Parts: sequence; C-alpha cells; structure tokens
Amino acid sequence: MTDRESLSYEQARDELTGVVKRLEAGGLSLEQSLDLWERGEKLAAICSEWLDGARARLTAAMAARAPGGDVRPGDPSTPF
Repeated sequence: MTDRESLSYEQARDELTGVVKRLEAGGLSLEQSLDLWERGEKLAAICSEWLDGARARLTAAMAARAPGGDVRPGDPSTPF
C-alpha cells in the first residue's frame, strides 16, 4: 500500500505542517533535516495528488450537469 492509499488528504497535510514546523525550529542535524525535507516532499506530492483527484471529480460532475456536458479545466467559465 502506498502513502497515497494509506493517508487521507487531511492526514498528509497535517503531517506536512508538522514537518515544516520542525524544519523551521532548527536544531536538527543535516541528516535529520534531509530526511524531513524528503518526507515533506513526499507529503506535498500526496496532497497534490488528492487535490488533482478532487479537481477532476468536480470537473466531471460539472460537465455532467452542463448542457452538452462540455466543461473543460482551464475554461474561464470553469472555476477550477
């Protein structure tokens, strides 16, 4: 099971917030900082995947409601 499958968006976001706070507080060794940075990058990617999936679902739902079903991401009339 991947992190994306095991972590909800909220869990990944909250853990990422904790990682950022620890990095900002300082006092870590270089190795600890690098480990946290790598974890933060992974968590940011997980959050991005969740948000991309949510955006796709919203776009699909809006397209299903629209006359002709033609709603495109990036279209000025589409809010996402």
